[in-house]
Amino acid sequence: MRHNTDTQRDFSVGKVWKNITAQAVPLTIAQLVQLLYNIVDRIYIGHLPDVGSLALTGVGITFPITSLILAFANLFGTGGAPLFSIARGAREEEKAKKIMGNVFTMILITSVVLMAACYVFRVPILYLFGASDSTIVYAESYLSIYLFGVLFSMVVTGMNGFISALGFPGIAMWTTVIGAVLNLILDPIFIFGLSLGVQGAAAATVISQCVSAIWVIHFLTAGRTELKLRLSFMKLRGRIVLDVVSLGVSGFMQQATNCLVQIVCNVTLQHYGGDLYVGIMTIINSIREIASLPVTGISSGGQPVLGYNYGAKRPDRVKEGIRFMAITGIIYTAFIWLVIETFPAAFIRIFSSDYETLEYGVRAVRLYFFGFVFMSLQFMGQSTFVGLGKAKRAVFFSILRKVVIVVPLTVLLPMLMGLGTDGVFIAEPISNLIGGLACFLTMYFTVYRKL
Repeated sequence: MRHNTDTQRDFSVGKVWKNITAQAVPLTIAQLVQLLYNIVDRIYIGHLPDVGSLALTGVGITFPITSLILAFANLFGTGGAPLFSIARGAREEEKAKKIMGNVFTMILITSVVLMAACYVFRVPILYLFGASDSTIVYAESYLSIYLFGVLFSMVVTGMNGFISALGFPGIAMWTTVIGAVLNLILDPIFIFGLSLGVQGAAAATVISQCVSAIWVIHFLTAGRTELKLRLSFMKLRGRIVLDVVSLGVSGFMQQATNCLVQIVCNVTLQHYGGDLYVGIMTIINSIREIASLPVTGISSGGQPVLGYNYGAKRPDRVKEGIRFMAITGIIYTAFIWLVIETFPAAFIRIFSSDYETLEYGVRAVRLYFFGFVFMSLQFMGQSTFVGLGKAKRAVFFSILRKVVIVVPLTVLLPMLMGLGTDGVFIAEPISNLIGGLACFLTMYFTVYRKL
């Protein structure tokens, strides 16, 4: 039994697809459960009597801020975990411990700064991000409570990847399962039982994230692994900080550009369609997060396997891993695209029973998800660059798809040929096609064929 457990944590042995799957399945489940923190909130809020649509729109206005917080967690987590895996593969345990300790320190410092800044300027920020006089009360009420959980959220997002990189994806899965189950229990109690509405949803999320953060810290400091989080390794070291941030910029840009796109979409939709279409975009973002989970799970699960084998000088296994990730991702996204295009109304009803939202939302969902399969190419190319420590290329393609393609199209298309709100939703499939192909083909010719 001991031998089998150790073998599972050595990614240079066994079938590559099994190693990736062993990482990806619990990670996907963990990410699904993680989504429940917000998804369940949106479901309950969207069905609040009389005010559900406005309340859901108000919560949707806060997405850019929560995305920005997640971006900083990814800056350190997605930068540190691959370097941690490479150090493990090269048997440099002292370096691996320093990487993990430095990431934790950066998360602590950044979370305090973000919480304070966002709280002080929350109202003008929310108006800037697309809130109206009708929705600001719900957005501000939710955000005021949510910000008290920034530290917990960043610890969970930024440090849970180290548990997976240590070879304990099941423990990483339980990080989010525990918190999400607690959130499921607390949400109806706080929202309806105590009549707290959106504030109750935010409070339930904060408490749940706190419990998950305690779970992560406990395992990394007292779990059954030799590479533990220790105070002696938390002193910031310039070289490690620079390496982590350089590699993590890709994960940061992916979330930060999501934040930028959400802001531009909300503001543009508010101008052309009002609160109704901002609410529809909130629902679409929720559907996209759920639909993309398996492909993000595969890419996240593949990163430590690719990084470990790259550090262990096994290029044949790295190539095998890339092939498996690409084929699996393409098949899945093609399937889920067909399902969403066939049953768009069913997905909308999960979040709202409002007649107008359903009537106008069906067309928006079909436009937005058209060509969803090309998104998998972006994920696979991006995760390969990150897993192998090629930060500059990963950063470039993060910026290309969102900043260079999506944002300009979101602003310009509504003004062209009278597209209006349709132009906002059409910008996404165009960016998936151009950005996805560019990222994947570059990875294939500059990395895969040279391994």
